[in-house]
Amino acid sequence: MANKKNKGSLQAEYPNLYDGISADDLDACMSFAEDYKAFLDISKTEREFVKNSIEAAEDLGFKSIDKIKKLKAGDKVYASIKDKGLILAVIGSQPTSEGINILGAHIDSPRLDLKPNPIYEENETAYFKTHYYGGIKKYQWTTIPLAIHGVVFSKDGKAHEIVIGEKDDDPVFYITDLLPHLGSEQMAKKASEFIPGEHLNVVIGGIPVKGKEKEPYKEAVLKFLNDNYGIVEKDFVAGEIEIVPAMKARDVGFDRAYIAAYGHDDKVCAYPALMSLLAQERPSKTCVTILTDKEEIGSYANSGAQSVLYENFLMELLALTGDGSFDMLKFRKMIAASKMLSTDVSNAFDPKYSSVSDSRNSAYMSHGIKLEKYVGARGKSGTNEATGDFVAEIVGIFDKNSIPWQTGELGKIDAGGGGTISAYMAKMGMNVIDAGVPVWSMHAPYELISKIDLYYTYLAYKAFIENI
Repeated sequence: MANKKNKGSLQAEYPNLYDGISADDLDACMSFAEDYKAFLDISKTEREFVKNSIEAAEDLGFKSIDKIKKLKAGDKVYASIKDKGLILAVIGSQPTSEGINILGAHIDSPRLDLKPNPIYEENETAYFKTHYYGGIKKYQWTTIPLAIHGVVFSKDGKAHEIVIGEKDDDPVFYITDLLPHLGSEQMAKKASEFIPGEHLNVVIGGIPVKGKEKEPYKEAVLKFLNDNYGIVEKDFVAGEIEIVPAMKARDVGFDRAYIAAYGHDDKVCAYPALMSLLAQERPSKTCVTILTDKEEIGSYANSGAQSVLYENFLMELLALTGDGSFDMLKFRKMIAASKMLSTDVSNAFDPKYSSVSDSRNSAYMSHGIKLEKYVGARGKSGTNEATGDFVAEIVGIFDKNSIPWQTGELGKIDAGGGGTISAYMAKMGMNVIDAGVPVWSMHAPYELISKIDLYYTYLAYKAFIENI
């Protein structure tokens, strides 16, 4: 397990976990990281994450809950939430009415979405017009290789899946920026302004259709899409096309201590939350993992954490593990007795940008999972705040199972802030605390995490649902 040389100290100490880790634990850490990278590379969008998670779950015996008439201990069920969210459960030996153990993450990440009428041409080049999704620094999305992922639904209801830019022989896509020789006026502007959102237009083609007088470059792209995917321009309004970085997850450093990848926020927590649930066979309490959509824009829509569809699944669990009937008061009491880790990332202290953080209340890379009693902004606006007794219970489980942890806040009080799905779950009455992996360069197209934080976060999630 992790370094214990500071055990017994009266002062809080959170050591670097690479310092003193055993060879066996280091091997396990590196192996888990390889599995994570492979899953991440094929799960860049929420739809892909759901699809791949269901495939992994079904291989282990999970069944769609809509096919189940009765649930007993050891049964494994799931429900897809509009193909963009997912909830899974392993039924425990104790009655679900006494409460369940929940891990909740989100699987959407900042990106660029296509506008409803996305294709246009200008000066002999074809482009996609985009609308950015979530909180991004717009300038970070220029001059990097981009890939297209998504689905378009045609009028006959057929889904046309598109993934271009991930294979070695695929083309990639690109957003231009101004050369520094002519950029003095641009660079005098605020960073939030010098790349307007309307300039995040993606280069998608430059060879015209011969003999076509009106917009031949746009026509060439439309012909390609029709020939290869059977879609026409009007189909884009029924599309969910995402522009994401084309880079694969890669090790960072001579010692490979870190992973750089797109979408660590929040797939670096969603993946261990999923794996922790899939590892369960016959738990004492019923265990649930919730993977939600739309967190980056407020958890809205029918696939976000505020959707009643996740609540409906939990209602079904209660009914199907009982006599088949449903009682709302009994359900509310079950939820109030339930406990949850909101498995979301937080910032890691970066010495280059130390002015925005309180060094005494920050998470550090390679120091383990971060417990965040509350998030929010400034005066704790928009946050859930875990109760002291619940925090003590979580810490007790981690300590008993030799799970290293650290704690802190998301930056200085007036520097900004952020939110997670914890407030929406706590509203239902359950005990919830945020607990996840520290990240450098959060919301960038290529974020950085420590492999050892990922590994011990997996062990922490597993200890929670098995012991709380």
